[in-house]
Amino acid sequence: MAGEELIEIKFRLFDGTDIGPNKYNPSTTIGSLKEIILARWPQDKGNAPKTINDVKLINAGKILENSKTLAESRVQVGEMPGGVTTMHVVVKPPLSDKKNEKLHSDSPRQQRCGCTIL
Repeated sequence: MAGEELIEIKFRLFDGTDIGPNKYNPSTTIGSLKEIILARWPQDKGNAPKTINDVKLINAGKILENSKTLAESRVQVGEMPGGVTTMHVVVKPPLSDKKNEKLHSDSPRQQRCGCTIL
């Protein structure tokens, strides 16, 4: 840990608001960062994730894996002195709502034959 420079990161939400910035050790896992995001999620946001699997973190166009550390994910350390790394937070929409919508949209339809006898 000696000699490791902390990485300052802010998390940009879908509406442009930010969580952070805060400083993290390069050995911090992406899964741990997602847990921090869940804990600090603004109460006034309607699209709150339930688990870390509902959240994707994107840095420099790459989706980061839960089991990798910041260092393994190649998050630039000290790229710009005093610079803050911005990670984008994407929340997966709840699957149960989509299934219910599909059931409701399919229910009024009836299977009808489109054949015409000539």
